[in-house]
Amino acid sequence: MSTVTSVDDQGRPEPPLDGDEAATLLGFLDFHRATLAWKCAGLDAAGLRATHAPSTLTLGGLLKHLAYVEDHWFSYVLSGRSRRAPFDAIDWTATPDWDWESAADDTPEQLFGLWEEAVARSREVVGQTADLSQRAERARADGTRPSLRWILVHMVEEYSRHNGHADFLRESIDGSTGE
Repeated sequence: MSTVTSVDDQGRPEPPLDGDEAATLLGFLDFHRATLAWKCAGLDAAGLRATHAPSTLTLGGLLKHLAYVEDHWFSYVLSGRSRRAPFDAIDWTATPDWDWESAADDTPEQLFGLWEEAVARSREVVGQTADLSQRAERARADGTRPSLRWILVHMVEEYSRHNGHADFLRESIDGSTGE
């Protein structure tokens, strides 16, 4: 079976149509990562801070939140690594929305850099994991340890949901639409 990936008109890698389970899951995750990048592309700080009433959600907040989610699930939970800066210095109980709210203080370069670095670390972690059934090193609050397969499906869901938000936000900023 071929797992050759093509690229769509927006430069996003298409998931393989005939890949194995890992290639398909990773293909969809990379497609959704690229969708977020596309929705945020070319915006200045004001664009990344723009909201659409009644929500306070921003594209910058999405980038920072998904950087945290990438690090949380792949580095912290799956690999058992310590949290990385800036996420290691946050009292998440006192400020559970820190990632969303603090994004307004960051430049576009900081937001994209934080997200891109988190994605690169996630890819590295997954590349070191041979089996989708591998259990996470760190247990969740309920004591369960999800498999890499579960984490990948969860991440596809996380990006899919937030890319829907990104569609509305981007359209409200400059009228850009598409998928």
